[in-house]
Amino acid sequence: MQHEKVEKNLGLMTILIVIAVSFGGLVEIVPLFFIKDTTEPTASLEPYSATELAGRDIYIREGCNVCHTQMIRPLRAEVERYGHYSVAGEYYYDYPHLWGSKRTGPDLHRVGGRYSDEWHKQHLYDPRSVVPESNMPAFPWLFEQTIDGEVVAKKMAALDRWTNVSYTEAELAGAAAEVDGVREIDALVAYLQRLGSGLERQ
Repeated sequence: MQHEKVEKNLGLMTILIVIAVSFGGLVEIVPLFFIKDTTEPTASLEPYSATELAGRDIYIREGCNVCHTQMIRPLRAEVERYGHYSVAGEYYYDYPHLWGSKRTGPDLHRVGGRYSDEWHKQHLYDPRSVVPESNMPAFPWLFEQTIDGEVVAKKMAALDRWTNVSYTEAELAGAAAEVDGVREIDALVAYLQRLGSGLERQ
């Protein structure tokens, strides 16, 4: 009888649902703020270099994160295909996170070191020349355009000032020179080769 009263009272039912969901959220989420594995970087993780950071921006600009996820779930099928499941500490320096939700292409979280730089460049220039069944578009302009070092240096300075990313004075001072004139393809490949390096190889 009591259930019937609650179920027929929309206002009361809404309030009770909000309370239940809020309590469940607190129990599941709040403890994560106090667990070292979710609040600190993994032991081998380093902030992105100027070249890698520029490559990450190109990755976002070209929409790579729309078709590729960067999050391997702890499921047997995923781990067998992509490698060790993703760990929270690996994303410590990511702004924004690029977990994604759609896999038109494979997950790239462990792609670093799996292929050579030359393979990645050929794949980005003409995807079907290395993966015949690929439906990925080609990105030939990346081989012609170059990085503006001043933009990257300003971004690194902003990350250093406003986030938990810490760069040395030498890294900030040399950022512009490191990437100025570097081809976009080289920066993007440097970023791709970095993916998955934040976890000690199992």
